[in-house]
Amino acid sequence: MNSYSEEIREEDFAALIRQNNHAAMKALYDKYVRYLAAICSRYLNNDEDVRDVLQESFIKIFSSIGNFVYHGKGSMKNWLAKITVNETLRFIKINGRLEFVPIDNENQDIENEEPEIDSIPLSAIQNMIRELPSGYRTIFNLYVFEEKSHKEIASILNIKESTSASQLHRAKAILADKIRKFQLLNDFTR
Repeated sequence: MNSYSEEIREEDFAALIRQNNHAAMKALYDKYVRYLAAICSRYLNNDEDVRDVLQESFIKIFSSIGNFVYHGKGSMKNWLAKITVNETLRFIKINGRLEFVPIDNENQDIENEEPEIDSIPLSAIQNMIRELPSGYRTIFNLYVFEEKSHKEIASILNIKESTSASQLHRAKAILADKIRKFQLLNDFTR
């Protein structure tokens, strides 16, 4: 089997990869590399780091494909994303890339109202997230995209729940400020 249709069942796809079918491995890589790179990019702002983590993620994916359990359509994509997030967090921890910024009192009174983002390009919002300090960015991504609780984040990052909550609050405040500035500079109306 040289080409793989979009409709191949995920469990069949996994079975081919378990048999070291190189065409299936390439097809999996081609199908998901951009999606998984986008996940890495949410956490890491250095493109070389993204490539390194992506490579490690695919090594982990191919070596642990035997652990994949089909739970319905989309379960492979979710499994791949989970591995990639875990590899990204491992990279951040090993390389000391997780920096928490102390919250100073002068910036405590930031508006809590979330700005309207419908008219802002997704790429601009992604760039704003990438510009956050690493601690803010990591906690924001875990909370918003991975839907982790502060308790789970605290366990993953070995921090206090209150640190997770305060860093998330600050990340949201910084993003809201960046969005408002973007809207002003680009003459967006609410």
